Amino acid sequence: MARFAGLAAVLAVMGSIAAASEDIADQYPQSELYAKPVEVIPHVFSAIGATAPPTYENSGHNNNLSFIVTDEGVVVVNGGASARLAAALHDEIKAVTDQAVVLVINENGQGHAMLGNSYWVDQGVDILAHVDAIAAFTEEADFILQGMERYNRDKAEGTRTVTPNLSFESEYKVTLGGVEIHAMHMGPAHDPGDTQVWLPQWGMLIAGDIAFHERMLPIFEGICTSCWIETWETKLEPLAPTYLIPGHGHPTNLAQVRRYTHDYLVDLREKIGTHIEEGGDLSTAYYVDQERWKGLDTFEELATKNAGRVFEEMEWE
Repeated sequence: MARFAGLAAVLAVMGSIAAASEDIADQYPQSELYAKPVEVIPHVFSAIGATAPPTYENSGHNNNLSFIVTDEGVVVVNGGASARLAAALHDEIKAVTDQAVVLVINENGQGHAMLGNSYWVDQGVDILAHVDAIAAFTEEADFILQGMERYNRDKAEGTRTVTPNLSFESEYKVTLGGVEIHAMHMGPAHDPGDTQVWLPQWGMLIAGDIAFHERMLPIFEGICTSCWIETWETKLEPLAPTYLIPGHGHPTNLAQVRRYTHDYLVDLREKIGTHIEEGGDLSTAYYVDQERWKGLDTFEELATKNAGRVFEEMEWE
């Protein structure tokens, strides 16, 4: 299996968003995975998803599917968007190690984190998620599955909704082969039950959707952006990870995701705050200046929506 050479590979992608593009063709056409997993640091691999929305062409692989190899088993982060996509990831794991997958951690309650759970459960693997992610997924499970079936058509075959059998509220720790693996819920951020996976011995944070850097982050209805900033400043920053795999986009470092997540949220809130102080309304809030962030993928799709959501949040603060 082709691998990145540890630190050199991470440095090769740190600080760059030029490679991210919705127009990049499937990078691994012989597999349902959008891209072949790479070894980011020794023993930690990630299959980097497309920055585009989920489509038939990318098989719904538009988030990062990661796995940690230890001498006592493999831990997978994200079930994948379908049973077939999960099976494709499993094929790659088998090419790397003879160790069995012993745990799957869902980073949130979205379809591309949880719909592949059906495959892993059929392999006898435990599934872990935060209680809020489980609740969010359970409430919308049929809708989420139907959405995947629409774009994925025949590739949806064999997928069914499966609720994780393990849950946690603040932190879940497991040690395998001497490797400490901490599944953490740092606090409110991008999605209910956002989960981060911290490997303290290696300084690696598999951050999930609390951190973005190549594509513009989406602000969904009901998200508390001030809470997201607080979670970032009080919980994520003190960890000071050396390496970081975001929910979307290539592995990078803390400074890069801080710039395009924390600093973006702070900047947008400042712009909307000024807009409100000057008597602006929702109809004009959509067009506050976000030129600084124009180079991010999905800017055209999300910038005005994000501004509107932040206005609705801040109007009553």
